[in-house]
Amino acid sequence: MQFPVKSTALLAAAFSPLFAPASALAADIVIPDPNYASGRATAYAVKAILEEGLGLDVEMATTTAVPVIWEAMGRGTGEIDVWTETWLPNQSGLAQKYADEEKSVTIGDKFFPAVQGYCVTKVTMDQYGIKSVFDLANPENAKLFDTNGDGKGEIWIGPQGWQSTNIETIRARDYGFADFFELQSTDEAVATASLDAAAKAGKPWVGYCYGPHQNFATYDIALLQEPAHDDGDFVMVQPADDPDWMAKSHVASAYADTTVHISWSSTLADRQPQAVALLKNIQLSAEDVNAWSLAIVNGKEPAEVADEWVKAHPDLIAQWMAQ
Repeated sequence: MQFPVKSTALLAAAFSPLFAPASALAADIVIPDPNYASGRATAYAVKAILEEGLGLDVEMATTTAVPVIWEAMGRGTGEIDVWTETWLPNQSGLAQKYADEEKSVTIGDKFFPAVQGYCVTKVTMDQYGIKSVFDLANPENAKLFDTNGDGKGEIWIGPQGWQSTNIETIRARDYGFADFFELQSTDEAVATASLDAAAKAGKPWVGYCYGPHQNFATYDIALLQEPAHDDGDFVMVQPADDPDWMAKSHVASAYADTTVHISWSSTLADRQPQAVALLKNIQLSAEDVNAWSLAIVNGKEPAEVADEWVKAHPDLIAQWMAQ
C-alpha cells in the first residue's frame, strides 16, 4: 500500500483516536487487535497471559496499519505497548528504524516459524498445471484466474497496511506476471471468500498466503514453487522510506526464513517491568496459532479461545514467569 500522506507521522495523527481511547489511557498495557484471525489469536493470547499471570489491565486497540503501530510503540507513551505480530523479514525496515537505530522498540528473542508465498488450490496444480510462480507469467494461464471477464486474472497480494503487500507488488512485477493480473489489495476476509468460492466450485485461485493460518487446515491449498531466497534478489525499499521505492526495489526470489516475534515499547521496561520480564519468555507455537485461528474463524470469540488455553496451561505460564 502507498499511503496517501507523505509521512507516517501524519498517518499516525490521523489514526491517533484509535490509540488513545479513554479506557486505554487508564490501561496498564495496550495491544493492537488486527483484522486477521492469526493476528487476533496471538494478540488475545498475550493479553490473557499478562492478565492471568500478572493481574494487569490489558486493553485492545483496533488497527491494521503496521507502520502506525510501530510509530506508536516507538513514542513510548502507552498508545501501543505490545505488538504480537512482528513478522521478520517482512517488517525488517521498521525493525531497523525503531529497534536497531532508535532503540525505542524491543523485539523479543522468542519466536515461532512461519511460511509465506503464493498459494493455489490443488485443482489449480493438478488440472491446470500451475506449479511455479513463472507459470503465472503467461497471459493464457493468467486468464484461468479471470472471474470478471476483463481478460486479466485476479491475484490477492494482501491487505492495505501490511509491509508484505508492498513486497508482493514488487514480486509480481519482477516475477513477470503483474501485467497479466489485477493485483488485489483487499481485506483478508474478501480474499478468503473468493478462495472459498473457488474451492467449492473446483476452479483455479491464486493469492498471497502465510502460515500459521486457518486456511491450511480448511482448504486443499499448496504453495507455488519459487527460486530459493537470495539476498541479491530480495532488495526491498518501503514507501515510507523513499518515494521512489518501486524503482529502487528488486524482489525476485522467495522470502527468507520467516519468524514471528513479540515486540514492545522500550519504555515499558520502566513502566511495567514485570510485564517485560514475562513477555521475554512467552513462547507461542505455530500449531497453537493454527488451532486458535481456526476456532476464531469458526465463530468463537478470540478472548474465549485465549482464556480457555490459558486456564489449561497454568504450569507453562508459571514457568514463563519464573524464568
